[in-house]
Amino acid sequence: MSLLSRITQQFEDSAKLKQQAASVLVEPIAAGIEVMFNALSNDNKILACGNGGSAADCQHFAAELIGRYERERLPLAAIALTTDTSILTAVGNDYDYNEIFSKQVQGLGRAGDVLLAISTSGNSKNVIAAIEAAHERDMRIVAMTGKGGGRIDELLREDDVHICVPHDRTARIQEVHLLALHCLCDGIDWNLLGDE
Repeated sequence: MSLLSRITQQFEDSAKLKQQAASVLVEPIAAGIEVMFNALSNDNKILACGNGGSAADCQHFAAELIGRYERERLPLAAIALTTDTSILTAVGNDYDYNEIFSKQVQGLGRAGDVLLAISTSGNSKNVIAAIEAAHERDMRIVAMTGKGGGRIDELLREDDVHICVPHDRTARIQEVHLLALHCLCDGIDWNLLGDE
């Protein structure tokens, strides 16, 4: 296979998965929009956590809500728990790396808030700990996973939302996660602003 063929195959594989995933993910994404919109409408916030590429997705999502997605509106309350290096390193050093998000959920989370928990495997221990801390605070979860959902699938409650990409390859899962995040942003804005 040539380099050009390999690149073309990446595009084709990504497009194929997105088309296949649409029928599986449209309902949970719509449910996630409803959960997030209701929280934001009641003066609550969205906390987001994940590792690596998922951490970047958390920051991307928070930026779209605080700034704007595609249309001008007032800022919406969102915090990426992946950005404060002093908190992350202090908790990681003084306690355990698995607590870097749960400690922040305990300090910042309130009943009615939403935790956006992103893990391509569904098995990230620090994301799982954050979900457990969020449940203790009567927060709802919107989880984004792949690979069958892992342990996160077992932890979610009936009123939580699970957006589980039907694939096993991390890169493909992350590509669909980004599209799902944009759908969440668009849906929140549509609820706020209607068809403009």
